[in-house]
Amino acid sequence: MKRLPQIVVLLFALTLILGQPLAMAAQSAKGMVDDSTITTEVKAKMAKDTRLGTLTGIEVNTTNGVVTLAGKVKDKSEKKQATKVAKSIKGVKSVKNELQVVK
Repeated sequence: MKRLPQIVVLLFALTLILGQPLAMAAQSAKGMVDDSTITTEVKAKMAKDTRLGTLTGIEVNTTNGVVTLAGKVKDKSEKKQATKVAKSIKGVKSVKNELQVVK
């Protein structure tokens, strides 16, 4: 019984030590899920948007909530619309539009 307080303190310390990496890993996994969800939602919304005619030419990538659009579109209005669609998705922090207008 005299060792019980020491065991409790030891278990508590181990929980703190081991719990920190697990919490950080869970947060990282949450960020990854959020990024993939954002990418999926951006692509889905673009597919529904009739103003974006060159969907196959737009590549969408998300890292830490920052959406990058790359590829080719037929005019400036499509480029602008793609940015607008991406920004409308919950969780998007910013959009890097690297789309090229090709005639």
